[in-house]
Amino acid sequence: MAEIKVPVVRNILQANERLASENRRRFDKAGIFVVNLMSSPGAGKTSLLERTIDALAGRMNIAVIEGDLQSSYDAERIQKKGVQAVQINTDGGCHLDANMIQIALDSLDLAGVDLLIIENVGNLVCPAEFNLGEHEKIMILSVTEGDDKPIKYPLMFQICSVLLVNKIDLLPYTDCDLGKIRQSARQLNPAGKVFEISCRTGEGFAPWLSWIEDKVSEHRKNRAGAAASPHAGKH
Repeated sequence: MAEIKVPVVRNILQANERLASENRRRFDKAGIFVVNLMSSPGAGKTSLLERTIDALAGRMNIAVIEGDLQSSYDAERIQKKGVQAVQINTDGGCHLDANMIQIALDSLDLAGVDLLIIENVGNLVCPAEFNLGEHEKIMILSVTEGDDKPIKYPLMFQICSVLLVNKIDLLPYTDCDLGKIRQSARQLNPAGKVFEISCRTGEGFAPWLSWIEDKVSEHRKNRAGAAASPHAGKH
């Protein structure tokens, strides 16, 4: 019997990486700092965006790309804050990819934007594997999800620069152990930051806001330095 050869598609992630690199060049050319915000459903991504936008109003221009399975509910919430927002509906897809972001960017006026936040589809698995061209990956874990998530979904915790532990105002009503989350997060990502916050009350928000402001400022300086370099634009 002749050998049956089954073609295996191996280049999906490679193609995504190529498009992600194009996105990154576009972000850098426009001088925009970009974060990819990830979590499980209901952890508080949109609530984090709303409070962050309010806190940074007048200090920087923010735009948002919203990813969800269906509806434009989250984008409408963000637009009420007076910032640009575009919705991506994946129609069942469990994550955003670089091509989706590339298309969504055409619906945004990037001129003058300092910070672009991409709110990924609620999922602790698939989004971790797809680069969008962002500068930093951020994740939110709510205390109501329990303290075992770093062990169950290690990749997400390993790749993110910042872990935001949300809903700490609900700690008295859960069995969640913050110490266990901190310990697991440090083991998986020793260089990562951990901020404990409440999007409902605003508790713990100052360190998170300082981190994002510092990153945007650092990005501006790097871009200004690159533009001033006598070798800028030369290859």
